[in-house]
Amino acid sequence: MGIREFPGSAPRGKGIAIGMRRSPDVSPRRLSDISPQLRQLKYLVVDEAIKEDLKWSRSVEDLTSGPVGLTSIEERILRITGYYGYQPWATSYKREERPRDSPGPAEAQAPAGTEAGGRPSRHCWRCSRAQLKKIFWGVAVVLCVCASWAGATQLAKLTFRKFDAPFTLTWFATNWNFLFFPLYYAGHICKSAEKQSVKQRYRECCRFFGDNGLTLKVFFTKAAPFGVLWTLTNYLYLHAIKKINTTDVSVLFCCNKAFVFLLSWIVLRDRFMGVRIVAAILAIAGIVMMTYADGFHSHSVIGIALVVGSASMSAYKVLFKLLLGSAKFGEAALFLSILGVFNILFITCIPVILYFTKVEYWSSFDDIPWGNLCGFSVLLLTFNIVLNFGIAVTYPTLMSLGIVLSVPVNAVVDHYTSKIVFNGVRVIAIIIIGLGFLLLLLPEEWDVWLIKLLTRLKVRKKEEAAEGGADLGLGLQSKSRRARPSFAR
Repeated sequence: MGIREFPGSAPRGKGIAIGMRRSPDVSPRRLSDISPQLRQLKYLVVDEAIKEDLKWSRSVEDLTSGPVGLTSIEERILRITGYYGYQPWATSYKREERPRDSPGPAEAQAPAGTEAGGRPSRHCWRCSRAQLKKIFWGVAVVLCVCASWAGATQLAKLTFRKFDAPFTLTWFATNWNFLFFPLYYAGHICKSAEKQSVKQRYRECCRFFGDNGLTLKVFFTKAAPFGVLWTLTNYLYLHAIKKINTTDVSVLFCCNKAFVFLLSWIVLRDRFMGVRIVAAILAIAGIVMMTYADGFHSHSVIGIALVVGSASMSAYKVLFKLLLGSAKFGEAALFLSILGVFNILFITCIPVILYFTKVEYWSSFDDIPWGNLCGFSVLLLTFNIVLNFGIAVTYPTLMSLGIVLSVPVNAVVDHYTSKIVFNGVRVIAIIIIGLGFLLLLLPEEWDVWLIKLLTRLKVRKKEEAAEGGADLGLGLQSKSRRARPSFAR
């Protein structure tokens, strides 16, 4: 592209080449005379030496954004070339003299929800208030998840001192899942404007299983497999508590996020994320280090294998999404209640068999700590309710934080109630698994958000530096004017 210089212009600036054809019969003397040529500035070729500076320039970014962007790039080019005695301060002076009725660029580009003068409007206050309310509920949900999960773990450990029957405890606690749909319907009656009968609500939620609703075939093909996986997940977790301390059990169970991600990536073809692969590797490394912390004793190895198996079984959520898809609150409550019904009808025989074979045996029913069993069941029910329905009041990420926060709670309790030794290997393993869990909580677009944040910070830094240089130049000019001698008499 050829380079032409207009008569009277300064030597062309280094690094900028502008190809403009000048009309032979018109001598441009005003900015409007060369507007066709200035429209060609979208084909501006920038030299490598100043590309970095122009990349962050608002003029280049606003080149195609309409008349305002075109005016700003005109000013930049004419200021560089010195075309026909162009004076940039005159243009800025005219901008300052605009009538106040028409909003300036700063006011037009003000963020939504702010009034003139930078005061937040009522709409902005309502948004901020809603977000603050959601964060407040998030903190409450995090504390509830942490307290219920840590409490259930510690109470199960205490129960096994008097009642050594982990499968029976699992069966007893799973029976309480039957209360999910009744509790949901009670909330529906209190909150919903259009109140439905139990039968109407049940039929509407049954559509989740298909056009025919909950049939016998659907019960055995779609509900029964999840009932088995639910029972295995809880039984392996409780059986691991018998073998190792609750701190190791709770921190190793945090690896379930890594198993869910790997299974989602393989089965559901979810988006590949390198940071989540790193998190999965950290989880595996933490499991190995946790095994090494106790010296590879058979007791600890069995306990670690049990809790890792429980964490992998908890990835049934991926299978649920594959077979049934996403469920609403009522549909999820009905599904969990169906799991309780399946447990009562088909799993009850297993504790009976274990009792008569004396695998899980107790001398009399009076020796059963019913208070501990009911307390554990209530805490586990509360944990599942908050974890499944807490998304209605807060962010899902905050709910997941409650699980990892239960690790330090269990560590403090174990420090005062058991003979756990927090050696360097165990502490590093806990930190690595916790870090992997937090990395798995990052959203899919976290890298885009990070790049945008860094870009904004860099632009703001350049703008502040430019404003500081302009203020310094104005100060030096005012000082030179004051120091100039006056010869008037």
